[in-house]
Amino acid sequence: METVNFPASPATPKTTNPTTSIPPNSSIKLKLLNLYPVNRALPSNRSAIILNPGKRSTSLFLTLCSTKPDTTTDGNPAAEFDSDTNSTSNAHQQNQAETASNQLLSSSSSFPSAAQSRGLVFDLGLKESWDGVEIGSPVVKRFLSDDEERWYMWYHGRSNKNPDTDSIGLAISSNGIHWERGKGAVQSSTDVGLVMKCGGDWWAFDTKSIRPSEVMIMSSTKVRAASAVYWLYYTGFSSEEVELSDSVLAIQNPEKLLYDNDIDQNFRIRKAFKSLPGLAISQDGRNWARIEGEHHSGALFDVGLEGEWDSLFVASPHVVFHNTDDLRMYYHSFDLKNKKLAIGIARSRDGIKWVKLGKIMEGGTSGGFDELGVRNACVVRNKKIGNYLMAYEAVAADGRSCIGLAVSADGLKDWRRVGDGAVLKPSLRDGWDSEGVGSPCLVQMEGNEDGGWRLYYRGIGEGGRTGIGMAVSEGRKLELFRRWVGFLHF
Repeated sequence: METVNFPASPATPKTTNPTTSIPPNSSIKLKLLNLYPVNRALPSNRSAIILNPGKRSTSLFLTLCSTKPDTTTDGNPAAEFDSDTNSTSNAHQQNQAETASNQLLSSSSSFPSAAQSRGLVFDLGLKESWDGVEIGSPVVKRFLSDDEERWYMWYHGRSNKNPDTDSIGLAISSNGIHWERGKGAVQSSTDVGLVMKCGGDWWAFDTKSIRPSEVMIMSSTKVRAASAVYWLYYTGFSSEEVELSDSVLAIQNPEKLLYDNDIDQNFRIRKAFKSLPGLAISQDGRNWARIEGEHHSGALFDVGLEGEWDSLFVASPHVVFHNTDDLRMYYHSFDLKNKKLAIGIARSRDGIKWVKLGKIMEGGTSGGFDELGVRNACVVRNKKIGNYLMAYEAVAADGRSCIGLAVSADGLKDWRRVGDGAVLKPSLRDGWDSEGVGSPCLVQMEGNEDGGWRLYYRGIGEGGRTGIGMAVSEGRKLELFRRWVGFLHF
């Protein structure tokens, strides 16, 4: 078994760090780390993340994030949480989280039986929690050591207090099944709960909602810190609406799509909130600092020009580390010309400046499970074989979503669908995920005898209720994933 140390937490919280420029043309060497050494304590008057000084020119910027909305970067983020969302002690919060995990469905009469909750590993939070209305976009990472394992899951959530705004939170687990979660914002480098809210600047691309797409642990000569840092690629939504023209889509929400109930009783969709890709970095996975990209809104890059396939929005920027000079970003948009959702790719040398390469996958044949298109790609490199796997959300003509799988030798082109259909479909009528499954996240189970895979996903049930589920492969076979029902199936 490969030994991987757990990500370390800084000994002191972040302090004020003014906006600082990063030289855009410096020599960049990125390294994806398997080992994450324990850090020495930083002086209390220093920021946990320091940027290399450089020449004045067209610059990239780093700004601290807070879990409190509409705040500036002139204070300590650890002290900027809403008073009504302050967590209790870690011990009390852990006990509360374990109770919620062990009695996952006890607060809901919607899922009374084990059969109806098959595959569900993470339900909505408590009614007053930051994630009590909606959850999704799971980004799951597994860390191994000689004697134990830890799992981190970043995901988006929505509360009753802010029912139109998505934020990002963190849950942790010892087995990837039973999760510890927080009711409110994190207050320490070992806490769980809400970790990042929308941008507070009126001009920013992420003022409406944010959703995680991928988290990587990397070191870089462009970002100088005590050790490597987490890189969070995320989707940022603004209040700007984009027209889908005459392309009336019957897509199951929750996506940032706007219903037009004046058309018919099917509540079809003509608009979407504009989204762009963003980047934030952190030393503990909880306190985040945004990297402002080259676009005037702070995004990493803009939508395509009029007539290009990604001219409406850019969503779900999933990044894969290929080598020190080659990172790939997979994202989706809606192609107005073909009237289908599609997935494209961009490449980068430093993880910040990106060059688009075009579309690599779109909707399938008429009547197929992905006729309307594909989105929310999760691409991983198979460590056993060396090829690339893409789990994606497929949308049928009736708007129902399922999960498909594709493979590629180099991760750039010639993507081939696995099998003739979906590898995971919605459950039966009474199931918690009977209306659709999507936002997949693949985890290769290194060290296990069968060398199989876990597939985490967002499920949609009756009334649009959401949850996060898990399915497992039959060993190394990828044609079909089965929902988790208990440890006896591992």
